[in-house]
Amino acid sequence: MESRLSNPQDLVPELKELSAALYKVTGNGSVPRSTIGLMQLRAGQIVGNTYLAILHATTLRKTGESEERLAAVATWRDAPYFTEAERVALALVEAVLQPSSHSERVTDELYARVSEHYDEKGVATLAMAIGQVNFFVPLALIGKPLPGVPPTRQWRPGTA
Repeated sequence: MESRLSNPQDLVPELKELSAALYKVTGNGSVPRSTIGLMQLRAGQIVGNTYLAILHATTLRKTGESEERLAAVATWRDAPYFTEAERVALALVEAVLQPSSHSERVTDELYARVSEHYDEKGVATLAMAIGQVNFFVPLALIGKPLPGVPPTRQWRPGTA
């Protein structure tokens, strides 16, 4: 197997700086990194991208997340492994990324539930965490990096 693109950071070197800035934004301390990782794993599942799902599961595993929690992210609503704050964060990522049969994806009720667990900076950070993973969705879908291999081998050897 081979990805479709060369390493995007080689093709567009500014991406490295942007990636670091996005990581810094979401790491401002207002939301636990584990919660952000769970959200981003769920986002990878929602968009149906193995690379993103494996990437975020691997990162979470390296930080000590249990296999039960990782496996249960897709079924978080009835899984006993998540705090209420994590549950509303997962509900938020689903609301943003999945089409809604009613007029509003993020309802006032969901926003109120999120606000019970996160202050305004935390809510903004949750939004940025969803944006962070979504920034990379097009590269993952278009470029098809290889899941589960070291970063140096995820992308097609390039000429950049």
